[in-house]
Parts: sequence; structure tokens; C-alpha cells
Amino acid sequence: MKPKSATLQTVDDYIATFPRGVRANLRKIRATIRKAAPNAEERISYRMPGYFQRGVLIYFAGHEQHIGLYPAPRGVPQFAAELSAYEGGKGTIRLPLDRPIPLDLIRRIVKFRVAENLAKAAAKSKKAAKTKPAAKRPAPAKRAEPAKRRSTSKPTRKS
Repeated sequence: MKPKSATLQTVDDYIATFPRGVRANLRKIRATIRKAAPNAEERISYRMPGYFQRGVLIYFAGHEQHIGLYPAPRGVPQFAAELSAYEGGKGTIRLPLDRPIPLDLIRRIVKFRVAENLAKAAAKSKKAAKTKPAAKRPAPAKRAEPAKRRSTSKPTRKS
């Protein structure tokens, strides 16, 4: 079930590489993400579907036994209890294929990530507005073109 990156141009191409049951779950996850973040850009990145709005929102990837979501807000208290029901690393969630996909949880994670990215972008622009722009240096004076040299060779005489 490893998609070949050379042939993957779109998320539809990616989803088409999986068996029917997995494709249905991937389509549901995709629709949930797109509804939760309608302004996000969708593209293939790291050989999996990714969604971007002022930075990375979320990726998803199909595997043999699960669907992975990245990055997962495991350190965020409002998601701690729900995410503890799923295996995964520090920033990942493994959604087993033999259990229903928690679409509401995915929706809330995406909305959380959108708000987080927009807040970071706003803070960054405020910080940029507070810093003084560097003093403009005067443009360097144009150098005069050197005078044309006179030829020092003697003209040849015709005989």
C-alpha cells in the first residue's frame, strides 16, 4: 500500500492507490478536513496528502492496519483524554482500520490547528510591525565613465 511518488499528483491519485474500504475512510477524512478548513491548500507533500494554511495544518496517510494523522496535538489538554484512546507517537495518531474513524475529533483538531496557525501569523506580523525598519542607506554614487583612451599606435602609411 505504499504509493509511488512519481505518479502522485493529487490527493485523488493518492487515495486511488488503496483498497476500496480504506479509500472510503480516506475520502471521509479528506472531506472532514476540507470542511473544517475550507481555505486550506491541499497538496501532496512527503508522499501523502497535506493541508496548509499559514503553515502545516494536518497530513493523513493510509497504512496496512491504520490511518495516520500528523501532527497530532497530543500535548494539548482539551484533546488529551480522546487521544489517549489511540496509539501513536508524540505528534501522531494511529486510527485503526477496524474501528470507526473519529471524524468529529479530526474536525476539532483541524479547527484547532487553523486557529493556532492564524494566531502565530498574527503575532508574527505584530512583532514585525513593532520592530523599526533598518535605516536606508543612500544609494551609492554613480561612478563617472572613464574617458575614452586615445590610441597610442601610429597610423600606418600607405606606400
